[in-house]
Amino acid sequence: MLFVADPLEHLKPEKDSSIAMMRELARRGHAIWACTPRELVWESATVRAAARPIALRAQADPGGGLAAAADAWYLAQSPAVRRLVDFDAVLMRKDPPFDGEYLYATHLLGAAVRGGARVFNAPSALRDHNEKLAITEFTQFIAPTLVSCDPREILAFREVQGEIVVKPLDGMGGSGIFRIAAGDPNTNVILETATQDGSRTVMAQRFLPEIASGDKRILLIAGRPVPYALARIPKPGESRGNLAAGGRGQAQALSARDRQIAEALGPILEQRGLLLVGLDVIGDYLTEINITSPTCFVEIHQQSGFDVASAFVDALEQRLGP
Repeated sequence: MLFVADPLEHLKPEKDSSIAMMRELARRGHAIWACTPRELVWESATVRAAARPIALRAQADPGGGLAAAADAWYLAQSPAVRRLVDFDAVLMRKDPPFDGEYLYATHLLGAAVRGGARVFNAPSALRDHNEKLAITEFTQFIAPTLVSCDPREILAFREVQGEIVVKPLDGMGGSGIFRIAAGDPNTNVILETATQDGSRTVMAQRFLPEIASGDKRILLIAGRPVPYALARIPKPGESRGNLAAGGRGQAQALSARDRQIAEALGPILEQRGLLLVGLDVIGDYLTEINITSPTCFVEIHQQSGFDVASAFVDALEQRLGP
């Protein structure tokens, strides 16, 4: 199993879903390899990578489970050049931003697929589903939303909606998100910054006060929802629930509305080659569709007992066959 991801030393063993996947795969006897997108190479119709085989190390945690030592959760051997088609599966787990280099990586992975490699999530699906813009296909589930690079359009939208949030189309973890209330004296400078003086397209959405109860991450595996979401609750004085922005994660059973959204989108997205998806829902509204490197496996497992990594590997192994 080859993980195409950020450098291993950047991953956080106490919460990283990629590591949870690796642990479950290793437990079942799969060999784990890793590389970064920069190590992908195309030549003569073949995609290869200088990848490292890794062994996972673990230590007992106070809860009785296993947790990697923060400074040594893995042992990596020297890199070896391997063709991607020679792996049973390639898992694209590189975090955003979805910039030019990420785009080029999806093209290289697509070339590997044409050569017989099995890549999850499908490279073409990664390109076709911008994590912010993908919600525009499912307008029945979203709050009032505007996509534009024109500050005048966004100002007019705010006049109608009252309070809004503005966010970039290529970020993650709450980075670059602004909340703008009616009459905010900083509105113009915020929009100048967010749109880079009208040269960058952003998404504006009506502010949802339900964020106080959490920005829910609903995981879809092979089109089916995990029965628990992780509600990421903002810290005091903050309107972003993202864990990277200091939010607190609280696992909770899916509501009827959560299930309605998940069951409507799940089969559609799975058919397009998206084995793993993270839906973000605030209150009753879908706000994002995360497909690059959905997370929250560890928190949901620890708090609810539902083993997300095991469910994911079950689905992956079913895709790979005997």
